[in-house]
Amino acid sequence: MVLLTMIARIPDGLPLAASMQDDEQFGRKLIEYQNQAKLLFKKLNFQSPKQCTIESVPYYFHYIIEKDVSYLVLCEKNFSKRAAFGFLEDIAAEFNRLYGRQVSTVSRPYTLIEFDNYIQKAKKNYIDSRVRKNLNSINNELQDVQRIMVQNIDDVLQRGTVLSELDTKAQNLSILSKKYKKEATNLNLKSMYVKLTVAAIFVIVLFLYFYVL
Repeated sequence: MVLLTMIARIPDGLPLAASMQDDEQFGRKLIEYQNQAKLLFKKLNFQSPKQCTIESVPYYFHYIIEKDVSYLVLCEKNFSKRAAFGFLEDIAAEFNRLYGRQVSTVSRPYTLIEFDNYIQKAKKNYIDSRVRKNLNSINNELQDVQRIMVQNIDDVLQRGTVLSELDTKAQNLSILSKKYKKEATNLNLKSMYVKLTVAAIFVIVLFLYFYVL
Protein backbone atom coordinates (compact mmCIF):
# COMPACT_ATOMS: atom_id res chain seq x y z
CA MET A 1 0.00 0.00 0.00
CA VAL A 2 1.14 3.54 -0.79
CA LEU A 3 0.80 5.47 2.49
CA LEU A 4 2.38 8.81 1.65
CA THR A 5 3.35 10.63 -1.53
CA MET A 6 5.38 13.84 -1.58
CA ILE A 7 6.89 16.01 -4.30
CA ALA A 8 9.65 18.53 -3.60
CA ARG A 9 12.04 20.79 -5.48
CA ILE A 10 15.77 20.15 -5.69
CA PRO A 11 17.98 21.50 -4.14
CA ASP A 12 16.12 23.59 -1.53
CA GLY A 13 13.73 20.77 -0.58
CA LEU A 14 10.62 22.95 -0.86
CA PRO A 15 7.51 20.69 -0.74
CA LEU A 16 5.36 21.28 -3.81
CA ALA A 17 2.57 18.73 -3.33
CA ALA A 18 1.62 15.85 -1.05
CA SER A 19 -0.95 13.14 -0.55
CA MET A 20 -1.52 11.04 2.57
CA GLN A 21 -3.45 7.84 3.21
CA ASP A 22 -6.85 8.84 4.60
CA ASP A 23 -6.96 6.35 7.44
CA GLU A 24 -7.13 6.93 11.20
CA GLN A 25 -4.94 3.89 11.75
CA PHE A 26 -2.02 5.50 9.93
CA GLY A 27 -2.86 9.19 10.33
CA ARG A 28 -0.79 10.02 13.41
CA LYS A 29 2.11 7.77 12.44
CA LEU A 30 2.36 9.37 9.02
CA ILE A 31 3.20 12.77 10.51
CA GLU A 32 6.49 11.32 11.75
CA TYR A 33 7.28 9.84 8.34
CA GLN A 34 6.25 13.07 6.63
CA ASN A 35 8.82 14.90 8.76
CA GLN A 36 11.45 12.32 7.79
CA ALA A 37 10.59 12.88 4.14
CA LYS A 38 11.06 16.64 4.53
CA LEU A 39 14.49 16.10 6.08
CA LEU A 40 15.37 13.68 3.30
CA PHE A 41 14.42 16.24 0.64
CA LYS A 42 16.90 18.68 2.21
CA LYS A 43 19.65 16.08 1.89
CA LEU A 44 19.07 15.51 -1.81
CA ASN A 45 20.98 17.46 -4.43
CA PHE A 46 21.90 17.29 -8.10
CA GLN A 47 24.57 14.63 -7.42
CA SER A 48 22.23 12.31 -5.49
CA PRO A 49 21.24 8.94 -7.00
CA LYS A 50 18.34 9.38 -9.41
CA GLN A 51 16.52 6.39 -7.93
CA CYS A 52 16.83 5.04 -4.41
CA THR A 53 15.07 2.98 -1.74
CA ILE A 54 15.47 3.96 1.92
CA GLU A 55 14.35 1.76 4.78
CA SER A 56 12.44 3.35 7.65
CA VAL A 57 11.17 0.44 9.73
CA PRO A 58 8.63 -0.96 9.11
CA TYR A 59 8.26 0.84 5.74
CA TYR A 60 10.25 1.80 2.65
CA PHE A 61 10.74 5.23 1.13
CA HIS A 62 11.21 5.07 -2.64
CA TYR A 63 12.16 8.17 -4.59
CA ILE A 64 13.17 9.31 -8.05
CA ILE A 65 14.62 12.62 -9.24
CA GLU A 66 13.58 14.05 -12.59
CA LYS A 67 14.16 17.56 -13.93
CA ASP A 68 15.14 19.12 -10.57
CA VAL A 69 12.13 17.60 -8.78
CA SER A 70 12.07 14.68 -6.35
CA TYR A 71 9.07 12.33 -6.20
CA LEU A 72 8.81 10.18 -3.08
CA VAL A 73 6.46 7.52 -1.71
CA LEU A 74 6.23 5.68 1.60
CA CYS A 75 5.10 2.08 1.13
CA GLU A 76 4.64 -1.06 3.14
CA LYS A 77 7.55 -3.45 2.65
CA ASN A 78 5.43 -6.03 0.88
CA PHE A 79 4.38 -3.52 -1.78
CA SER A 80 6.08 -4.28 -5.11
CA LYS A 81 9.12 -2.09 -5.80
CA ARG A 82 8.34 -2.26 -9.49
CA ALA A 83 4.84 -0.95 -8.77
CA ALA A 84 6.23 1.79 -6.51
CA PHE A 85 8.69 3.08 -9.11
CA GLY A 86 6.11 2.69 -11.86
CA PHE A 87 3.77 4.88 -9.81
CA LEU A 88 6.53 7.47 -9.32
CA GLU A 89 7.32 7.55 -13.05
CA ASP A 90 3.61 8.02 -13.76
CA ILE A 91 3.10 11.00 -11.44
CA ALA A 92 6.44 12.52 -12.48
CA ALA A 93 5.41 12.58 -16.14
CA GLU A 94 2.03 14.16 -15.38
CA PHE A 95 3.43 16.64 -12.85
CA ASN A 96 6.06 17.84 -15.32
CA ARG A 97 3.42 18.17 -18.03
CA LEU A 98 1.17 20.32 -15.83
CA TYR A 99 3.62 22.30 -13.72
CA GLY A 100 7.08 21.89 -15.22
CA ARG A 101 7.41 25.59 -16.05
CA GLN A 102 6.13 26.72 -12.63
CA VAL A 103 8.48 24.72 -10.42
CA SER A 104 11.33 27.24 -10.37
CA THR A 105 9.01 30.15 -9.50
CA VAL A 106 7.13 28.56 -6.57
CA SER A 107 7.93 30.28 -3.26
CA ARG A 108 5.46 28.76 -0.78
CA PRO A 109 5.19 25.14 0.42
CA TYR A 110 2.45 22.98 -1.12
CA THR A 111 1.53 25.58 -3.71
CA LEU A 112 0.64 22.78 -6.15
CA ILE A 113 -1.38 20.74 -3.65
CA GLU A 114 -4.22 20.35 -6.18
CA PHE A 115 -2.07 17.70 -7.84
CA ASP A 116 -3.31 15.41 -5.06
CA ASN A 117 -6.32 14.64 -7.27
CA TYR A 118 -4.12 13.01 -9.88
CA ILE A 119 -2.00 11.26 -7.22
CA GLN A 120 -5.12 9.64 -5.78
CA LYS A 121 -6.23 8.50 -9.22
CA ALA A 122 -2.82 7.06 -10.11
CA LYS A 123 -2.53 5.37 -6.72
CA LYS A 124 -5.78 3.48 -7.28
CA ASN A 125 -4.47 2.23 -10.62
CA TYR A 126 -1.27 0.88 -9.10
CA ILE A 127 -3.02 -0.71 -6.13
CA ASP A 128 -5.45 -2.52 -8.42
CA SER A 129 -4.19 -6.13 -8.59
CA ARG A 130 -5.06 -6.50 -12.26
CA VAL A 131 -2.95 -3.49 -13.15
CA ARG A 132 -0.05 -4.66 -10.97
CA LYS A 133 -0.01 -8.01 -12.78
CA ASN A 134 0.57 -6.16 -16.06
CA LEU A 135 3.32 -3.84 -14.80
CA ASN A 136 6.04 -5.78 -16.59
CA SER A 137 4.56 -4.87 -19.98
CA ILE A 138 3.61 -1.32 -18.97
CA ASN A 139 6.98 -0.35 -17.48
CA ASN A 140 9.49 -1.90 -19.88
CA GLU A 141 11.57 1.29 -19.77
CA LEU A 142 12.07 1.17 -15.99
CA GLN A 143 15.54 0.27 -14.78
CA ASP A 144 15.95 -3.03 -12.97
CA VAL A 145 14.59 -2.20 -9.50
CA GLN A 146 16.72 -4.89 -7.92
CA ARG A 147 19.79 -2.77 -8.68
CA ILE A 148 18.41 0.41 -7.08
CA MET A 149 20.43 1.48 -4.06
CA VAL A 150 18.90 0.65 -0.67
CA GLN A 151 19.86 2.66 2.42
CA ASN A 152 18.62 3.06 5.99
CA ILE A 153 16.83 6.26 7.00
CA ASP A 154 19.00 6.61 10.15
CA ASP A 155 22.17 6.50 8.05
CA VAL A 156 20.83 9.13 5.71
CA LEU A 157 19.35 11.52 8.27
CA GLN A 158 20.87 10.99 11.73
CA ARG A 159 24.40 9.91 10.83
CA GLY A 160 24.69 12.45 8.03
CA THR A 161 25.33 10.11 5.12
CA VAL A 162 25.49 12.21 1.97
CA LEU A 163 23.71 10.55 -0.93
CA SER A 164 25.96 12.27 -3.42
CA GLU A 165 28.95 10.44 -1.91
CA LEU A 166 27.19 7.14 -2.49
CA ASP A 167 26.58 8.09 -6.09
CA THR A 168 30.25 9.10 -6.49
CA LYS A 169 31.37 5.72 -5.15
CA ALA A 170 29.07 3.97 -7.59
CA GLN A 171 30.48 6.04 -10.45
CA ASN A 172 34.05 5.26 -9.37
CA LEU A 173 33.28 1.56 -9.30
CA SER A 174 31.85 1.84 -12.80
CA ILE A 175 34.96 3.66 -14.04
CA LEU A 176 37.26 1.07 -12.45
CA SER A 177 35.22 -1.74 -13.97
CA LYS A 178 35.54 -0.20 -17.45
CA LYS A 179 39.27 0.35 -16.89
CA TYR A 180 39.90 -3.27 -15.92
CA LYS A 181 37.76 -4.48 -18.81
CA LYS A 182 39.81 -2.36 -21.25
CA GLU A 183 43.09 -3.62 -19.75
CA ALA A 184 41.89 -7.21 -20.01
CA THR A 185 40.99 -6.65 -23.66
CA ASN A 186 44.43 -5.17 -24.36
CA LEU A 187 46.12 -8.13 -22.67
CA ASN A 188 44.08 -10.54 -24.76
CA LEU A 189 45.09 -8.68 -27.93
CA LYS A 190 48.76 -8.70 -26.94
CA SER A 191 48.58 -12.42 -26.20
CA MET A 192 47.00 -13.03 -29.61
CA TYR A 193 49.70 -10.98 -31.37
CA VAL A 194 52.44 -12.96 -29.60
CA LYS A 195 50.87 -16.24 -30.66
CA LEU A 196 50.56 -15.04 -34.26
CA THR A 197 54.18 -13.86 -34.27
CA VAL A 198 55.42 -17.21 -32.96
CA ALA A 199 53.34 -19.04 -35.57
CA ALA A 200 54.69 -16.81 -38.35
CA ILE A 201 58.29 -17.39 -37.24
CA PHE A 202 57.67 -21.14 -37.16
CA VAL A 203 56.27 -21.07 -40.72
CA ILE A 204 59.25 -19.02 -41.96
CA VAL A 205 61.72 -21.43 -40.36
CA LEU A 206 59.99 -24.40 -41.99
CA PHE A 207 60.02 -22.63 -45.37
CA LEU A 208 63.72 -21.85 -45.11
CA TYR A 209 64.53 -25.39 -44.00
CA PHE A 210 62.70 -27.20 -46.82
CA TYR A 211 63.02 -24.75 -49.73
CA VAL A 212 66.16 -22.76 -49.14
CA LEU A 213 68.50 -25.02 -47.24
